[in-house]
Amino acid sequence: MRHPELLIPASSLEVLKIAVKFGADAVYIGGEAFGLRANAKNFSLEEMKQGIEFAHKYGVKVYVTANILAHNTDLDGVKAYFEELKEVNPDALIISDPGIFMIAKEVLPEMELHISTQANNTNYGTYLFWYAQGAKRVVSARELSLAEIKEIRKNIPDDLEIESFIHGAMCMSYSGRCLLSNYFTGRDANRGACTHPCRWKYSLVEETRPGEYMPVYENERGTYIFNSKDLCMIEYIPEVIDAGIDSLKIEGRMKTALYVATVARTYRKAIDDFKKDPELYRANMEWYKEEIGKCTYREFTTGFYFGKTDETTQIYDNNTYVKNYTYLGIVGKQDEQGRYSIEQRNKFSVGEIIEVMKPNGENIEVEVKGIFDEDKNPMESAPHPKQKLWIDLGMPLDEYDILRKKECK
Repeated sequence: MRHPELLIPASSLEVLKIAVKFGADAVYIGGEAFGLRANAKNFSLEEMKQGIEFAHKYGVKVYVTANILAHNTDLDGVKAYFEELKEVNPDALIISDPGIFMIAKEVLPEMELHISTQANNTNYGTYLFWYAQGAKRVVSARELSLAEIKEIRKNIPDDLEIESFIHGAMCMSYSGRCLLSNYFTGRDANRGACTHPCRWKYSLVEETRPGEYMPVYENERGTYIFNSKDLCMIEYIPEVIDAGIDSLKIEGRMKTALYVATVARTYRKAIDDFKKDPELYRANMEWYKEEIGKCTYREFTTGFYFGKTDETTQIYDNNTYVKNYTYLGIVGKQDEQGRYSIEQRNKFSVGEIIEVMKPNGENIEVEVKGIFDEDKNPMESAPHPKQKLWIDLGMPLDEYDILRKKECK
């Protein structure tokens, strides 16, 4: 049985550190160019260097995305960018464009190269092609079933790795090749600037019958006909591992530290429990499901893994997320009075009950005993986003603990 890697996204240096502390085996990040999340905060070269050093300290790998579909005007910039990456030395590059792949081989001949899901990798012949070019890993297209992935595994060399998404947002277009954003807004999804029009509200009208709506019109507000549910495979870890997947990938390079910590910690425990004892994995299933539901999500589906999708994989009446917890911040350093620094992310107040989320799986409810500004002046509440504070929760904390607050229903 292969021991799968848990691969976690990070939008910033702060989130990378949380991914590492909460259970990632590897983290994937984007630089300031040539990745498919141009609207994420992304990493400068200096931040990338710091992140890679931090991750390597804990035995965690870092992969850098360069997976746009390039135009002529991109190629010189790609070459210069890869020259710069020599200084920070990531563990691998994630690439979808053959032209960019060839530049990477020329500029970074020792670098491990992974082929992005954007390259439409749907059969073992494609995997064998990329292996012959020197790729170490190929990311499966989201449209594949576990049975198809298992067949690919049987027909490729043992040292060619398979990476597959197991959690996160799904694209409504084939292997992410969506043109809606470019058409509506001029921002090209295939060059990292998607505006996510699949989440917008639509009504269907026949050209010669203005005002006469088709049956797809669900209610008086319109219908979200492109709005997919989120992928979640927490209940199917045995099947995923049995398919021969080497890297279990979480989607979400624009997500918060709370999302990353919640998903990383839950899948880390599920994978480790199953490897230790399948009965332990089954016994802890309700904990996994409860915990995974504590991050923001859109309802869950198993995508294409067990066959073709149907009407149940879409959300037709809204584009909102399910949100059960609010992210308050990350615990920082301790001062001489035993208070802890934090950069506040959402409002909380003295006397409120909040939750401390620890990497080991513990969730500890505590009362906020005190909030202090940067100069240690007491405050009743922390209403200003990104305000730097000191807090007293009446208990010892650890750096990188996550603070969150349960939403009132």
